[in-house]
Amino acid sequence: MILIADSGATKTDWRFIDTDKKIHQYSCQGISPYFFSTEQIVDVLKSELVMQLMFDINHPKLEVFYYGTGCSVVDKVELVKQALQTVFTKATIEVNSDLLGAARALCGKSAGIAAILGTGANTCYYDGINIIENTASLGFVLGDEGSGAHIGKTFIQAYLNKELPATLAQNFYERYQLDEAAILDAVYKQPMPSRFL
Repeated sequence: MILIADSGATKTDWRFIDTDKKIHQYSCQGISPYFFSTEQIVDVLKSELVMQLMFDINHPKLEVFYYGTGCSVVDKVELVKQALQTVFTKATIEVNSDLLGAARALCGKSAGIAAILGTGANTCYYDGINIIENTASLGFVLGDEGSGAHIGKTFIQAYLNKELPATLAQNFYERYQLDEAAILDAVYKQPMPSRFL
């Protein structure tokens, strides 16, 4: 029994492979160890994921492979691993970076180049087992070209600078009821501005 997670800042996709090799899909909000404590991650897992699962989360043969944003730093890996171990008490747990997950998914056990385009835009050379060389992931403020946050930031800038066609700006306002004050509050004062953008 294998549970695999691919977690970004916005959402986490989960796949469970049961004993009959059938694949089951689940999702919950994104889990970033830069924004969440161990306790907050446990809360997300219990309130959003566990209720969806149709298997014994304490099965001794369960293996959990978690690939996530922020999980290339040792203390962040430990934070996520501790949260997973709290929820999946008897599972074998492995926590790695989202980039290693992308490399394993793309290349398997062969050498190659893998890339992530999104909030943590990143590339690497993978030798079939490990990442040998990679560029730094600079996150949503400095290096997220192509992510939802980057596209949202570009759109919001155009909206606030009155560079959008009038009908598009009006449709946006009617749908979201966001004025300049609300946008600035969400970006500069509220938690997880990348998710808002």
